[in-house]
Amino acid sequence: MPIEILMPALSPTMTEGNLVKWTKKEGDTVESGDVIAEIETDKATMEVESVDEGVLGKVLVPAGTQNVKVNQLIALLLEEGEEATALEGYEASAPAPAKAEATEEKTDKPAKAQSEPAPKAEAKPDLSVVSGAAPQTTTTSGERVFATPLAKRIARQSNLDLSVVAGTGPRGRIVKADVETAIAAGGGVAAAARPLATGSVQLSGYEPAHEITEPSMMRKVIAARLQESKQTVPHFYLTVDCEIDTLLQARKRMNESSKGKLKISVNDIVIKAAAMALQQVPAANASWINDQLVQYESADVSVAVTVEGGLITPIVREAHTKGLAQISSEMKDLASRARSNQLQPQEFQGGTFTVSNLGMFGIKDFSAVINPPQACILAVGAGEQRPVVRNGQLEIATVMTCTLSVDHRAVDGAVAAQYLTAFKACIEDPLAMLL
Repeated sequence: MPIEILMPALSPTMTEGNLVKWTKKEGDTVESGDVIAEIETDKATMEVESVDEGVLGKVLVPAGTQNVKVNQLIALLLEEGEEATALEGYEASAPAPAKAEATEEKTDKPAKAQSEPAPKAEAKPDLSVVSGAAPQTTTTSGERVFATPLAKRIARQSNLDLSVVAGTGPRGRIVKADVETAIAAGGGVAAAARPLATGSVQLSGYEPAHEITEPSMMRKVIAARLQESKQTVPHFYLTVDCEIDTLLQARKRMNESSKGKLKISVNDIVIKAAAMALQQVPAANASWINDQLVQYESADVSVAVTVEGGLITPIVREAHTKGLAQISSEMKDLASRARSNQLQPQEFQGGTFTVSNLGMFGIKDFSAVINPPQACILAVGAGEQRPVVRNGQLEIATVMTCTLSVDHRAVDGAVAAQYLTAFKACIEDPLAMLL
């Protein structure tokens, strides 16, 4: 019987991918561990290895196909000695779910009693973004959508078609807040749920010159995650000004003493300071997941890196334990491979805190959107000379403005203020930070 090759889930957030190319063709012998295809996910292009041996009998999804669903049958592998006639009239078995479903809310119809009760599992927060299928319901138009029972009931009472509502719950599920937002917007056509226009774009009767393009998978994921963040995460913002003249002098001395072997950036020092401040104020190193507070011990700092078509956040793991030279080396490597789509999933998934630095673009200050499930993101502006008052005297100092965006569910204002105080102390006295 032919072996099924299914579209793999290469990251926790992946529900579909683009099949870039096949590295094996029909009739080729395949050994276990051979690379058979390249798959583009929302973050990177990755090689897929075969776990079975045999002959590639039939390719069912050609190279270049976009939006291939996870667990979709993409090829058939003939076992040793198996004839090609086994492919004739082959019927695919039912695909397994991308990820086991968590316990759902009660559905409208009672479930059948099981022969013996399942053991009660200990409730634990899901630390990953679940990408499996969500509970389904039928809209007035007959389309299958995912919604909670309460959301369905409110929608029925308001004559709202759920097919035009964007879900912000787990796995894209439509929740009560989504329905209420849609009703308040007048009819429920949420902006994010509108299909991509294929005709003319009208603005007050005037049609400007325009071009409609299909966004990349990365852009779609960024749009969905950041919309979810702003809709579901209660943001608040705190800003602090840091004087960095001492930091700049220390950085200059370190780079000069390395005789060209080392080039530490201001961003490297910011990463280290952010991690050290998390160790000093551990309550800020947290997440709010499934109505539970998750407290992290390690300061795994995600760093926003601009890439073609969007951005990605490679992670400096345990940054509080690493020296500036190691952080600098790791960041150069991570940023380079991020821009060439060569990062592995573990290198950009699972950070506890994010740093976003736009200072190199001359941005003075800004507020960043939190990257769920993290609770904090630090927006770093450019250092610039500004007048400051010291002991009643006006002086000039190089000042860098930093704004912390905070999830109020996980981190309170006082804790966030303590964190920024610790961060400011590290930045303004970098030598003490290294002791």
